[in-house]
Amino acid sequence: MNKVGRNTDDMNIVVIGLGQMGGNMAMTLHAAGFTVTGTDVADAARDNLAARGLSVTPLDALPEADVYLLSLPTSAHVREVIETSPGLLQRAPRGSVIVDTSTSDPAVTRALAGKVVEAGLEWLDAPVSGGPAGAASGALGMLLGGESASIARLAPMLEAMSARHTHVGPAGSGHVVKLANNYLCAAHLITTAEAVTLAARAGVDPAACLAGLNSSSGRSAVSEVNFPKWILSDAFDSGFTTGLMRKDLRLARDAANDMGLPLELLERVVARWHDDAAGLPDAADFNRITDTILAQARTDAPFANQEETR
Repeated sequence: MNKVGRNTDDMNIVVIGLGQMGGNMAMTLHAAGFTVTGTDVADAARDNLAARGLSVTPLDALPEADVYLLSLPTSAHVREVIETSPGLLQRAPRGSVIVDTSTSDPAVTRALAGKVVEAGLEWLDAPVSGGPAGAASGALGMLLGGESASIARLAPMLEAMSARHTHVGPAGSGHVVKLANNYLCAAHLITTAEAVTLAARAGVDPAACLAGLNSSSGRSAVSEVNFPKWILSDAFDSGFTTGLMRKDLRLARDAANDMGLPLELLERVVARWHDDAAGLPDAADFNRITDTILAQARTDAPFANQEETR
């Protein structure tokens, strides 16, 4: 088993990590016709996917596969899976591909990628955006770091998982750009909440303010998606936690510090996300960072959708 297939019929995939993201990615690939086996250290995660029709196995009984798709909380977990338990460096068939969809430390990624290639395997870092819903619908965005040949070989899988995937450079580049992206998202949540609060205190309905911003140069994914879908609606069920955003921001800050790169605004954004740790627990939806800012609006204007005046 030393070639990755060109279609769903001859591509065997093992998904390691069956949380909201990994589990949904596994089911999407399974539904697309790939041979998929899922594994997780948690019995409940395996049982949940087995009940939905996915083949599952304990971590220490992994089958041989063409692709090992990782969806894990931290770089430490990724390193453990690759180096020790189950030890993909030793257990994965030569020529197979390890794909890390986690948001990981780029320095760790580059070190692991070197070991993976030296062992006769291929590497692709492929952090994702789009949340559990995007994973379930095959509409993720993916930032790819690795060799073009590996991306071409995995094209059927990538197309089944994502609405768009962008090759941004060699190994580690996907994780670098993912940290840059999440830094911007974290900053945009704060700045957009402040802009909406400014407008609300001046008597402008928040939804009307958002409609105006989204037709102007200040728009962002936060103003176009997060605010109407999760914040103004009071849903706060994005599936991405404050703790995960804090972790990603620390990784971005540490990467800048390691390069001796003084980024003042990044430092301030990291601090702002950690200032209210007691009032905003790690388990809270990450959009909740806007709560204390929007509370200053002091307006009776409803946080509801409003049609744009034409």
